[in-house]
Amino acid sequence: MTIIRIVAVGLSAFLTMPAPVSASPIRAVAPYVPCPAVKPPVAPPAAPSPPPVGPADQAVGGASLATAGLSIPAGAPMAPAVTATSWLVADLDSGTVLGGCGPHEHRTPASVQKMLLAAALMPHLDPTQVVEVTRADLQDLDPASSVMGVVPGGRYSIESLWLGLLLKSGNDAANVLARVGGGTAGRQGGVRAMNDEAHRLGANQTHAVTPSGLDGPGQYTSAYDLALIARATYARADFRRYIATRVAEVPAGPGRSGFSLTHDNTLLDHYPGTLGGKTGFTDLARQTYVGVAERDGRRLAVTLLGAETAPLGSLGEAAALLNWGFALSPDASVGRLVTPDEKKHDQPVAQVKAEQHGPARPGRSMSWVAALGLGAAGALAVLLLAAPWRRRAARAAAKP
Repeated sequence: MTIIRIVAVGLSAFLTMPAPVSASPIRAVAPYVPCPAVKPPVAPPAAPSPPPVGPADQAVGGASLATAGLSIPAGAPMAPAVTATSWLVADLDSGTVLGGCGPHEHRTPASVQKMLLAAALMPHLDPTQVVEVTRADLQDLDPASSVMGVVPGGRYSIESLWLGLLLKSGNDAANVLARVGGGTAGRQGGVRAMNDEAHRLGANQTHAVTPSGLDGPGQYTSAYDLALIARATYARADFRRYIATRVAEVPAGPGRSGFSLTHDNTLLDHYPGTLGGKTGFTDLARQTYVGVAERDGRRLAVTLLGAETAPLGSLGEAAALLNWGFALSPDASVGRLVTPDEKKHDQPVAQVKAEQHGPARPGRSMSWVAALGLGAAGALAVLLLAAPWRRRAARAAAKP
């Protein structure tokens, strides 16, 4: 009976163990640290609250990025204080994320969204193709918005339109490129291609409504997503050539005169190593920026959203963040930029206790490991309990 008691005690202890955690993964949430911030001299206008970010999307690229606050390497110098409400600095070649503020938070993109248009359509449009501008391409543009200067009925090469898009942030060029790239679906087909490309890149917080970045309902991106998009575009030699061009000439055509395009990104000539950048602004988005600079063999990308014009403006804040990034050790890291060919949400990550809200709930179902263990324990108990009776039956059968 001693063996039976041991089995009974063990089985009782097994049955009273806490229920296993549900098989659904619990994503990591990094402890919240406020981002260093500068209060602008003039408060920005009120804006609607952005949609929340799901736990799985927050953890893309690493658990340390799952925060609405600051994420920098342990022991690193404090990041500079800026007005931007979210930002990210990453190594464009290795994909290492050096730091960020609210990296996955939804923000309004403004014209930096034109980089997504380039990522989606540049691989598919022949730069030598000449296309005609229609009145529909221009009729819904705000007269005060930035334009390249195309005219209805004018014929322009795709390459000239890319230069107008990237040098002058031409909303007119964006509409024409999206229409041509959208095929039979027109401009909306181009926007769908942008959203398809964002999905392919793993830019889960990005949703395009307009090809130009002019505000539209439900249009958003994130600092992390912009770094993914920048990595895709800067991988192309033609994009790198366009974005680094200071001045381009658009030749005259039938019924129209030629004109010059001058790059509106002043960092090209004022921040050493700048390879190019894209600015943006709307009343809702405030100032936005995506840029890349090279120093000592490292190419760093900086993305920022929600900046104000003072005291530094988006370009000054980008320069400060790049200086901070270049000063870090090459092996400093808080995460990584995911690649299109990997699964984004296939690895469960334990949640950080500091960010748990309430006690953990037991899982509703038992894992196969626990079920197997319980079945084995039950079978062993049955065998051990049956053993004495089998021995008595054997002795009885042996008697004459």
